[in-house]
Amino acid sequence: MRVRLLDIAHARSGDKGDTANVGVIANKPEWYPLISRELTQQRVVKHFAGMLTGGVDRFEVPNLYALNFLLHGALGGGGTLSLKTDAQGKVYSTAMLRMVLDVPDDEARALGLPAA
Repeated sequence: MRVRLLDIAHARSGDKGDTANVGVIANKPEWYPLISRELTQQRVVKHFAGMLTGGVDRFEVPNLYALNFLLHGALGGGGTLSLKTDAQGKVYSTAMLRMVLDVPDDEARALGLPAA
């Protein structure tokens, strides 16, 4: 089953210099293991290919059912230097939530996941 990340999580993003910070939080605690498994560092790098000049760091925050990503080189130098429309990285959370996850049907049904 294809599941939109938007339907099972919410996200917030912001900036620290040239690094965008994106937090992804599961809407239900039982969905966190799936999100943690599927949102790998490599997958996020691929998802933002061409938008970053640096790497991606991933941090797990299981007590909040969340993951936090640092997207280095995402902001064209940062808020005071960047000519980008979104120099503070606010749209990176929306961009992250546009991911679609392929989840085995039996797992998706057991977790009560909404289909894309």
